[in-house]
Amino acid sequence: MIRYKYQGFTLIELIMVIVIVGILATITTKIITFPVSSYLDLQRRTTLVDTAELALRLMQRDIRRSLPNSVRITGGDTVIELLHVEEGGRYRAGLDINAAATAGLCSSNPAGDILDFTLADNCFEVIGNLKVFNPQATAGESLVIYNLGNLSADAYAGSNQTKMINSSNAKVINFNTFRFPFNSPQQRFFIIDTPVTYLCTNNQLLRYSGYAISATQPNPPTGVIGQLQANKIASCSFIYDPGTAARSGLVTIKITLTDTVGESVQLMQQIHVDNVP
Repeated sequence: MIRYKYQGFTLIELIMVIVIVGILATITTKIITFPVSSYLDLQRRTTLVDTAELALRLMQRDIRRSLPNSVRITGGDTVIELLHVEEGGRYRAGLDINAAATAGLCSSNPAGDILDFTLADNCFEVIGNLKVFNPQATAGESLVIYNLGNLSADAYAGSNQTKMINSSNAKVINFNTFRFPFNSPQQRFFIIDTPVTYLCTNNQLLRYSGYAISATQPNPPTGVIGQLQANKIASCSFIYDPGTAARSGLVTIKITLTDTVGESVQLMQQIHVDNVP
């Protein structure tokens, strides 16, 4: 009779194999999932940062194009408004004794094409050339001179602002008859096309433009629809330091974005504002 010797695993050996395989599976799973999880976290943070940076760049562009002393903030530091400058230049303040008799732009007297602050004027000659502004199409644009942001010279209140009128050429500025309260020491004038408001509300950053200029800051502006600049806004804060002697200002913007899984980023940007009127 032939005896067969059977060999196999004992129960202890089987349990040890199961434990070892479980440990190896756990380690392998972590090795595979950790890089994937890190990549997904990085992707979420990158998306939030890109969204915030794009919004900040757009705000920076508008703020740097703001009329001197026109930045104002309300709404618990969540609403910022400014007057957007389309073009600027220098006006003729002195008589041109060398002007030819046929060179007049505003009148038959070429030397008289100046901006006169002693009376209600309606025309002046531009020193140099305008690059952006089209004097033959001036709908909705206003002329502002020496904006100080106070009651005596406030473009929002209209004390130093008047509507533009189409001109026949690029060397002359025509406007509704108006007497400006102050002349600019540097003979500077500004042409504004629209107010601009940035508003944080309902986890969104909205931009408003194309509405009427008002002495009271609207929140939000009426008659226009806000354009979405960024979503997932958890909080935002606008701070404006006008500086001293109306020379320079500083706008500080803080934005915090949070996505649906709790990933959060906060960006801050400071923008210098030229307040020389």
